[in-house]
Order: sequence, then C-alpha cells, then structure tokens
Amino acid sequence: MSAHFAETETRRVLLTGAGVICSTGTGVAEFTEALRSGRTGTGEITLFDTSGFQYRRGHQVGDFDLSRWIHRTPLDRLGRAARFSVAASRMALEDASVTEADLRARRGLVAVGTTDGEGHELDQMVEAALHGGPASMDPAMARRAPAPRLALSVAHELELSDVEVFTIPTACAAGNYALGAGFDAIRSGEVDYALVGGADALCRKTFAGFYRLGLVATEECRPFDAERDGLLTGEGAGIMLLESEESARARGAHVYAEVRGYGLNCDAHHPVSPEENSVARCLRLALDNADIKPQDVDLISAHGTGTPTNDVTEARAIRQVYGENPPPVIGIKSMIGHTMGAASALGAIAGALSIRHGFIPPTANHRTTDPECVVDCIPNEAIDARVRVVQNNALAFGGNNAVVVLAEYDKDARSAGDE
Repeated sequence: MSAHFAETETRRVLLTGAGVICSTGTGVAEFTEALRSGRTGTGEITLFDTSGFQYRRGHQVGDFDLSRWIHRTPLDRLGRAARFSVAASRMALEDASVTEADLRARRGLVAVGTTDGEGHELDQMVEAALHGGPASMDPAMARRAPAPRLALSVAHELELSDVEVFTIPTACAAGNYALGAGFDAIRSGEVDYALVGGADALCRKTFAGFYRLGLVATEECRPFDAERDGLLTGEGAGIMLLESEESARARGAHVYAEVRGYGLNCDAHHPVSPEENSVARCLRLALDNADIKPQDVDLISAHGTGTPTNDVTEARAIRQVYGENPPPVIGIKSMIGHTMGAASALGAIAGALSIRHGFIPPTANHRTTDPECVVDCIPNEAIDARVRVVQNNALAFGGNNAVVVLAEYDKDARSAGDE
C-alpha cells in the first residue's frame, strides 16, 4: 500500500506554530535551546513500577504548569497523553499568535498520532484490579482511557465545532501520518488550518515489550554508534499548526517552513524489523511528492532508534536513494528518547527549527560511527548551517513507513501546479 497524491492540488501549506512537550523541556524555545546544546533528558523512570527490570532509564516529562495550557477541561477527565496533546496544541497556537476565536471562524482539522493511546491509564487500571480488586477501580479511569480522546480533547478544550477530528494509531510513524493528513486537507482546500502531530505517555506495557525484545539501552540511546545497544522509551507531544499560504500571509504570520510533501507505504515485511527496499521506496515517494531532488536535501532527521537493526537498515536505505554522499543524518532520539507516536512529529518540528534558525542539531552520546552506518550524524555538537530542505523519516512496526519533506518558505516561488 502506498500514497502519492495528485500534483494538480496547488494550495501551499505552511507550518506557523509549534507546541512541544518532551524530556528536555516544554515549549518551542526550550526545545530549540536543547537541540542546539545537545542536551539529553535521560533519567530514572518513576511513572510506573520498574522493579524487576535490570534497566530502568528513560525519558520522562517533568512537572510543568498544566493550568497555563488547559483552561476548560477538568484535569481528572484527561489521561496523561491527552494532557500532553491539549497542552501542546495550545502552545502551538500561542507560538503562532493565533487565538481560539480565529480557529472557530474557519474550517479545520485536528489529527493526533499515537502508539499507545492512553496506555498509562490502562497501567493504572491493571494495577487497581490486581492490588485492590475491581471495586477499587475509579470509573474515571475508564472514561480517560479511549485513544480517540487524544484528538477529541483538543477540539473540546478549544471549543472547535467546524472541525474534522481523528486519532491515528500507526505507532512510531503516526506523527508523520497526521502531518500528511493535515497537508492533504489544506492543500485540497477542504480546510484552512490543521492542528497535527503526535502524543504518547510512558507506560509499563510498552517498556516491558521493548525490554522483552532486548531493545532497551542500558544507559543512553546512541543512534548509528558502533556501541549502540538499544532505545530508551520516552513520552511527550509535538503539535504543529499548519495553515494555507493565503491564511498565513493575510495575518502576517511567521513561518517555520513549508510542508512540501510526504510519502507513505506499508510493506508488512516483518512485525518489528524494517525492510531496506521498502524504506528506500518511501523516501523516494516523499521526494517525488514534494518535487524535490535528493541533491537538494540539506538534512535528514532519521528515525534513528539506536537499535542494531533499525540503524543499519535506515542508513542503507538512505544511501540507496542519496548515493555515497548523503546529507547529514541526525538522530534526535539520542536526546529525547523514543516518544512513540510523538516521535516523528517532534522530528518534524526539529527539522523546521533547523530551517528557521540555521543550525543542524547533533546526534548526542556518540562515540564511534558504526562502519555499517556510513552517515555523518553530526556527533555531539550542533553546527551552524543553511538548511533549506529537510526530510523527516519515521519507520514503524509492521512496515508502516512515513516520510515528510519540509522546506524553507520562499514567498516568491510559485507552486508546482501554477508552473
């Protein structure tokens, strides 16, 4: 299955606001500073019981003032992941200088990708049932658990009515899937704006699953490193405000980047192992959809999990498309962990910040590049650079691949359909 959408659609799609919650901080300013400095957010997981696991480190979000970002919805009605998605959505609006009233006057879309939905709430329900019996379970837990609430809660909090709302469950690629959905809806004229991205909370189920697969790192995530030994689970949200060029220019919006296109495919090759040729096909789909040549890409934000198989497969697929000298290939999971459904959304935001601010974030924790991963991963220290085009990769279980292309916005350029 693949997606490659019609070239006849001509509306340009701009990214004008971003909301970020992750282990290295909250808000786009903190995220930018953390990326520049190569700061990691690794620590001991305290959100659930890690006794019985030899390795207990991950990327947990610290406390922040939810009351600043969530005004209307009682917090006891929101699971942890929904709190992240709602707060990050309001951050994106503030960052874009857009009010709720602005959105209510227009037709929009809200799409939030996720891996676990409200897995943290399910953890709590299991704990209550095991240790206190069914009578000890709070019915509010069950009301918070449905995954669709990650997107619905955004619409409810912002009191949006003329809006299409859905949650996308395509695991680690879900943030890019959501971004692609917003791109299609705006470009086709179906909506004027979209709030899109991903959100997930740490949960014991997913941690235990990766642990049983032998994929959890002992200390740090080291993408493309010869000594890498796995990923670290993380949590957070990345939400982007996308709008049509007409909308953004009418209000004098600042623009991070233009969304140029994306590609999707699903090879179903293996439940957990990516397939090189399929990944390469998805990279090409995205470039073709964006009308971008490989030699014009300045940066690849890799899926880069730090697991032995993923990094080799992804590096080989990149070289299959880009040849012997691909552009820099960074892995931000080295800093923020694997945030599951939020991962590619945060990767897209990192790429947009690179374009906007003229720098390439590093791959942290790096020692020696694996000779089977022949890429320049910008080890440990960011570099200043003119970044015009970024490709953001996401490779999910089951062969669900999603790749997005972002570019510097040139207000004088004509869209492909106008040429």
